[in-house]
Amino acid sequence: MSSTSTVADGVLVINKEAGWTSHDIVAKMRAVLGGVKVGHAGTLDPAATGVLPVLVGRATRVSEYLVDWDKEYRAILRLGETTDTQDATGKVLVRIDPSAVREEALCETIGRFRGPQRQMPPMYSAVKVGGRPLYKAARAGETVDRAERTIVIHALDILAVEGRDVTLNVVCSKGTYIRTLCSDIGQALGVGGHLYALQRRRVGPLSIDHALTVAQAEAQAAIGTLQRHLIGLDHVLDQLPVLALTEDQVRLALHGGAVSPAGMERLPASTEPVSVRLQNQAGKLLAIGIHDARTAGPIKIRKVLTEIESLD
Repeated sequence: MSSTSTVADGVLVINKEAGWTSHDIVAKMRAVLGGVKVGHAGTLDPAATGVLPVLVGRATRVSEYLVDWDKEYRAILRLGETTDTQDATGKVLVRIDPSAVREEALCETIGRFRGPQRQMPPMYSAVKVGGRPLYKAARAGETVDRAERTIVIHALDILAVEGRDVTLNVVCSKGTYIRTLCSDIGQALGVGGHLYALQRRRVGPLSIDHALTVAQAEAQAAIGTLQRHLIGLDHVLDQLPVLALTEDQVRLALHGGAVSPAGMERLPASTEPVSVRLQNQAGKLLAIGIHDARTAGPIKIRKVLTEIESLD
């Protein structure tokens, strides 16, 4: 297509519609962009809608830094029905009339799920145990022992209650399963429950307010304006500290050599290695490096994000 050459490296915020898998979105956008390398950060189940960050070009190399972002969801918890998948796609295992649940009990119970939590990954998930995805074991009728994970529910608010359906706004850490959260709340209330509907509203700074549907992205690409909606790498990585390199350090870094730029003493103190954005004096993002304050050594290059020829 004629607009392919105008699309550089960055992130497109796609508003995924129900029925699409995350892989479907990637395949469609790869075709729209004429074979440009495309990936995504943060899988959404087919029935879910909302924000899917689509990575274009060199952005596919930085997905690990994006999946750590907090996420915000709009979820509908349906009380009184427990399903084998913890969502509306599964088989109903137990039905209990939830009409006895009072508002005070609902608010008190939901309050207990705020803050740090231990959550068991659901059997219908892509989590691997012994190298095998849990969903494959679940489809074979097996239940696998699996370890709980630490998550954080930063915010959990009731937006509406209509009969047995409770609309929730959830802000959570990576690795949180909203359907498990809904199932656990239902169990804590003594009536069971499952995730009836889910919309992801935000991934880090990427909001649904600025998202395009696949059809909208395709239309923008056809007239050569999709580039306007592409968020540059420097912006999506702005949670990482940044240092500027001299001209000599630029060439060294782009060939994978360790560098010691000015300002290293201002990097955050940490007992773990810190990822750092490395720019040239003009502010162009060149690479991501790793600084280990425990060794006081130079910054080692982790990922090169530009070519030296592009600077000449």
